[in-house]
Amino acid sequence: MIQFGMPTLIENKTLEDNISLCSSLGLKFIELNMNFPEYQVDELEQTDRLIELADKAGIYYTIHLDENLNIADFNRLVSEAYLETARRSIEVAKALLPLRDLYGDASQPLTLNMHMHHGIFITLPDRKVQMYDRDFDTYMKSFSVFREKCEEWIGDSDIMIAVENTDGFRDYEKKAIEFLLESPKFGLTWDIGHSKATGEKDVPFIMSHKDHLIHFHIHDGSEVPPRNHLALGDGEIDLKERLSLAEQTNARCVLETKTIDALKKTTIWLMEKWYE
Repeated sequence: MIQFGMPTLIENKTLEDNISLCSSLGLKFIELNMNFPEYQVDELEQTDRLIELADKAGIYYTIHLDENLNIADFNRLVSEAYLETARRSIEVAKALLPLRDLYGDASQPLTLNMHMHHGIFITLPDRKVQMYDRDFDTYMKSFSVFREKCEEWIGDSDIMIAVENTDGFRDYEKKAIEFLLESPKFGLTWDIGHSKATGEKDVPFIMSHKDHLIHFHIHDGSEVPPRNHLALGDGEIDLKERLSLAEQTNARCVLETKTIDALKKTTIWLMEKWYE
């Protein structure tokens, strides 16, 4: 049975508010979002508090790394700061891992979700040039360091980093992701709403690597106009097909709507359409 959880919602001012909602909807986990000031790494390192609150509710956590995480930044001061953020976040995940064993599915690794940072581009009269494409060797050297360090930091812990699609992987990003996927510490997140809103441009790449799918962001969406983060049933996605793939790959699913009302509507859809 799929493990369903919820994202950190901006309407909820505190972790306690998120946990209360999670429990009331019968969900299994919360994906702690490091884009929020209250879930920066120094806050997450207060793991005793996080564990105590989750224990009372019978839930566990996954982690969504800061979307600005840019381990390939050409400024080494910046990239080193992001690497240190990743290291400390992995240590948090290690401390939270026993919650997964108590309240989740021990056959699924605990995940840290990450985006690929596109980097900057230079606009020429006839085209835009992505700097990571121009300096691809330098870009890949950063990912070599990142992969090696993450393998060292994770060690033998049952933790993986899942790379998420957003607005379409660039070609240089696909090469970097394939390099990461050579490591047993990395997998893929399929965000089905982002995928739909961008015309499913990432589907061929994702499906060619579907054996690496370990995490899904589930929300409805449409292509015209491009919309996502809709409640299930409010868009155009073949939700049962996507959920069936999540089940086949034993992937964990975040119901990634952005409002409380949409999340409630989504859980009702699951009860009526998925569990029927």
